[in-house]
Amino acid sequence: MNSLISEGIKISVETFYQNGQSNPLAHEFIFSYRITIENLNSFSVKLLSRQWYIFDSNNERREVQGEGVVGLQPVINGGNTFQYMSGCNLNSEMGRMLGYYNFENLDNQHLFEVKIPAFELVAPLKMN
Repeated sequence: MNSLISEGIKISVETFYQNGQSNPLAHEFIFSYRITIENLNSFSVKLLSRQWYIFDSNNERREVQGEGVVGLQPVINGGNTFQYMSGCNLNSEMGRMLGYYNFENLDNQHLFEVKIPAFELVAPLKMN
């Protein structure tokens, strides 16, 4: 698990290879990831948007941005956590993702950016 704390927000990432949904012969490698967002601050925050940078070992690069996560813009009270699952497809057995979230401090409406730690996406067959 990769974790990073910035602006009082701890982001932790766990990754999973989806063997049953992947098709290596067709160069389709499917991964899921679980993100845990922990608000270490005393104030509540709202997750407004996300920006992802996705790289695979074929030197392909994609950017994904949008409002919230998995259709939500969650409010996370001080000391609480929010967790969600999402996924990513690659055209190779290995890749990497990183990015950031945009949050709003609900006490003073200050907007701030929180880094998402870089994490590897590696199909188990590549580890042999």
